[in-house]
Amino acid sequence: MTPPSWEGLVRELAPQVLSVLTRRYRNFASAEDAVQEALLAAALQWQRDGVPDNPRAWLITVAGRRIADQVRTDAARQKREAATAMEAGYVLPADDAESDEDETLALIFMCCHPSLTTSSAIALTLRAVGGLTTAEIGRAFLVPEATMAQRITRAKQTIRDSGIPFRLPAREDIRERLAAVLHVLYLIFNEGYIPSTGEHLRRADLAVEAIRLTRLVSAKLPGDPEVEGLLALMLLTHARRPARSGPHGEMIPLDKQDRGLWDRSLIAEGVELVSRALSRGSVGPYQLQAAIAALHDEAASTEATDWPQILALYSVLRRIADNPVVTLNQAVAVAMVNGPAEGLRQLEELEAGPLRDHYRLFAVRAHLLELAGDLPGAMRDYQAAALSTASISERNYLLEQTARLRDAQAT
Repeated sequence: MTPPSWEGLVRELAPQVLSVLTRRYRNFASAEDAVQEALLAAALQWQRDGVPDNPRAWLITVAGRRIADQVRTDAARQKREAATAMEAGYVLPADDAESDEDETLALIFMCCHPSLTTSSAIALTLRAVGGLTTAEIGRAFLVPEATMAQRITRAKQTIRDSGIPFRLPAREDIRERLAAVLHVLYLIFNEGYIPSTGEHLRRADLAVEAIRLTRLVSAKLPGDPEVEGLLALMLLTHARRPARSGPHGEMIPLDKQDRGLWDRSLIAEGVELVSRALSRGSVGPYQLQAAIAALHDEAASTEATDWPQILALYSVLRRIADNPVVTLNQAVAVAMVNGPAEGLRQLEELEAGPLRDHYRLFAVRAHLLELAGDLPGAMRDYQAAALSTASISERNYLLEQTARLRDAQAT
């Protein structure tokens, strides 16, 4: 049997171990530090001796000892916390080992702490659960890495100072944190589907994990229209994954994809979910995005896509959840319905906002300029987009578009 990869094992086990230690010691910051030290120890020892039979228990035991060591060096709290560590015994209790509760999902709800703002809770959860770097989270929020690092640090401090127990919420309190939890899952999925950095076009493990966790939330809250909407959006988007890249990993945009490669079973499930959610009468942003994705997935081609209906859905989405990314995406629908000049006019709204230097604004504007026949302007913006993205796959694609237009202009 092939041993699990280090990266895959870390992504699977780190949130589970962090959840166990946080609930046991009631100190998120100490638990996170201990887990990181345990992972470093595992990287050295497992490479030399092999992965233990129960790697999760091994990590919990080692991290628990790290916390106990920290407790013993703190004279002011030594008596109280050393007793807690001794009581825990530094080993994985049987109830933890046999628990059916999903530790990763539990940790997500725990991180969405009532003492935090929604944005801080989301940032903290993405760091602890999603395994995203501070830089990746900063890009998701359209803020500098240093700003995001300060936000995450303040979130940990707020939890520490609040005095509120860091534990699983009671069932009646789950809905209080649901919006933040769904946003976290949405961002984890997005990072898996379109990584913000690196040479790979996708990180399937992240996308699949986000779908799995959203299914668990849906099972806990059956019939919730926004949970169903988010799950539908993920499935309808993930269904296109086999057609998004070529044989050498090169990026293939939506309008050039072989739709015969799309996963029709995922599309059928996604369409059924969003149809059921919309029928309940409480329309939210995830349902609307899923409905847009369904229109794309059910169309035989880009030309056959129901662009007027997509534009109408974006108009509703902007009324209930307006943000720069929605405006950007709507501009494409505007261009497809009313012509590229109208789409370009809408993009002017974004030129003084947080997307003004973002590669996606440059890329969309380049596409619309090309549709409008402005090849020099399109080349300029394709090149600007390539210089602004940290994703190597996207950068290569954008540079290829620049070269393609340069060749077309020369002939």
